[in-house]
Amino acid sequence: MPCLQDLKSHDKILLVIGGQLSKAICSVECYDLREEKWYLAADMPNRRCRAGLAVLGEKVYAVGGFNGSSRMRTVDVYDPATDQWTTSSNTLDRRSTLGVAVLNGCIYAVGGFYDTIGLSSAEMFDPKNELWRFIASMSNRRSSVGVGVVNGLLYVIGGFDLYTRQCLSSVDRYNPEADTWCAVADMSARRCDAGIGVLNNILYAVGGHDGPMVYRSAEAYNPESNQWHSVADMSFCRRNASVVAHDGLLYVVGGHDGDSHSSSVEVYSPETNSWRILAAAMIIGRSYAGVCIIDKPMGTEEQGALARQAAANIMDIVDDEHSQAQGTIEGAFGLVRNSGQHQPSQGEYY
Repeated sequence: MPCLQDLKSHDKILLVIGGQLSKAICSVECYDLREEKWYLAADMPNRRCRAGLAVLGEKVYAVGGFNGSSRMRTVDVYDPATDQWTTSSNTLDRRSTLGVAVLNGCIYAVGGFYDTIGLSSAEMFDPKNELWRFIASMSNRRSSVGVGVVNGLLYVIGGFDLYTRQCLSSVDRYNPEADTWCAVADMSARRCDAGIGVLNNILYAVGGHDGPMVYRSAEAYNPESNQWHSVADMSFCRRNASVVAHDGLLYVVGGHDGDSHSSSVEVYSPETNSWRILAAAMIIGRSYAGVCIIDKPMGTEEQGALARQAAANIMDIVDDEHSQAQGTIEGAFGLVRNSGQHQPSQGEYY
């Protein structure tokens, strides 16, 4: 099995970090967009799912999440050039199923879940002083939320309000200059655990669920017209999938279809309004992962050997137990599978 450090430079790779299998995992793999192959990278130092992912400069930040027993404040930082992980400053609040985005060179962490409450709070990380600070809170508590940035504004989309126990169709927009939030047009459907991506200044909300049903559907938002419209359905139902945009295409990675964690990747082209499935699936199926696009690094074979061994270790633990806390597939509501319909457990919102 090739590894990350065997790759040549000057191209792009799709990096997939952590996520959930039977429980939180620390596995990292990447997809060479030119060679159309998957490779292994160094594991995270901690198991982590339901985290947020951000790219600042040449580093990748994994923010918050869930380690299988508790919500996290810690931040792990990946350097692709060395295939090594370090740590950064902790967030102010513990957060899982949060939204994370980069805006004006800073990382924003929004909403999420901690203890027994959904969060309306939001915070910002300034890499110049390596400190987090709170910004204005949202008007609603949102966990299992998606975020995207268009024209210098941060959009927070859908999610779950634990107080009302409702999946959300509402969308809030944050202006960093004024430190204020305002509501914009609702989505056509309530979407919790949807994947969010941005292409050509258009926001896409992909999959997710509304409680009783896992979606194949997707919709797009134009900030200029303040309107949502439907786009073509995916091939598979997906919630907790990860989404990233590159070169005019939207990549939807993994997720859960109501029965199992997916290793497949679907790719959307807005020009043709159509989806295709990558021929090569991930090495490990996963949901609640973080994804990003980075430059392909150069490195050493010695580090690659360690990464290959890490994948073997992951496969050894896949079946050893189910998650120790909320968020596994079967739960209080049971499981219904019928053309994509699935009744999520209460913990899946957290």
